[in-house]
Amino acid sequence: MSDDEGLDYASSGVDIDLEAKSVASLIGALSQSVRPSGSLGSPVDLPGGFGGLVEFGDNLLALATDGVGSKLQIANELEQLSGVGIDCMAMNVNDLLCVGAEPLAFVDYVATPKPDPAVHAVLGASLAEAASRARVTLAGGETASLPGIVKELDLSGTALGWLPKDAAITGVGIQAGDQLIGLPSSGIHSNGYSLVRSVLEKSGADLRAAAPFEVEESRIERFTDGAVTLGEVLLNPTRIYVDPVYDLIASARVGEGPCSATDLRGIAHITGGGLSNLLRLHGSLGYHISDPLPSHPEFDWIAREGGVDAREMARTFNLGMGMVLVVSSNSADSLLGWLTERLPGCAVVGEVRGHGRRVTHVDERIEFDHY
Repeated sequence: MSDDEGLDYASSGVDIDLEAKSVASLIGALSQSVRPSGSLGSPVDLPGGFGGLVEFGDNLLALATDGVGSKLQIANELEQLSGVGIDCMAMNVNDLLCVGAEPLAFVDYVATPKPDPAVHAVLGASLAEAASRARVTLAGGETASLPGIVKELDLSGTALGWLPKDAAITGVGIQAGDQLIGLPSSGIHSNGYSLVRSVLEKSGADLRAAAPFEVEESRIERFTDGAVTLGEVLLNPTRIYVDPVYDLIASARVGEGPCSATDLRGIAHITGGGLSNLLRLHGSLGYHISDPLPSHPEFDWIAREGGVDAREMARTFNLGMGMVLVVSSNSADSLLGWLTERLPGCAVVGEVRGHGRRVTHVDERIEFDHY
């Protein structure tokens, strides 16, 4: 690729379409659960795939597993691991919220070329802070020393949650005219870092130098003094949405919130795949983004320095919006007021449309017809 050519996620090593086909092949090859329907541990069919559900008496258990990904390569380079436990936790518990589950417990998996007590102490502190933010128990984990298999630290985990039976948020009640409420992200979160690293290589930017764009310092969890560095911006931890999203879900279920449980119709975690994640919520309806949340300046920098087009940016990154709630039109105002008191920056960003299963955008370059 010449210096004049724009970058994309596939040329950086991550082909989203190929990943989707690979996941479909994996799922197709898996045998069905040996547990009979209705018994403890039997699977519950749920569209979207943000979290898996199994039967557990009068309740359901929810499971999600994910990792930090190649964001760790930047963290390893800067020897700054204080945020990666938060990233790992967020990627899991935020998925549980999408099915209406309360996160309860978390287990981690650390793979490393060789054990390092100092590194593990930092990881432990980061995971402890993450557990506090997510309000979960750290129930254990595994540390594997894998020389010859892994060349640098890797971190992943699994979260367990619960919800009452018949209370899952499935998207089945979504209808045309429902409103989309966007929740602001803290930054890039934990997706798209293969493309970020390609942009760093192409631009020659210094991670330890001051960020080459204006940054609202209050948004960044600092680990240096002086001007906010590019590395600090890129490593800003992923927002954990348990507060306020689970609090909203719980209050709605008992009739004490700004809406009823049936008004909260779908939740999408805007991770890998960007806005196309909305298509996981319903089999036939579409979504229009008319008033997107403000994009963080790091996204503008990535697009400019990498020559990344608008559609690729919206398919790779959250662009300032880390989660979307689909709510009934008559509850949107009260729900938005409730959310904004707890998380400033939330806003109605669009609506559900009956124009077929696709995502459209006020920027006409951005459109998706598959996840």
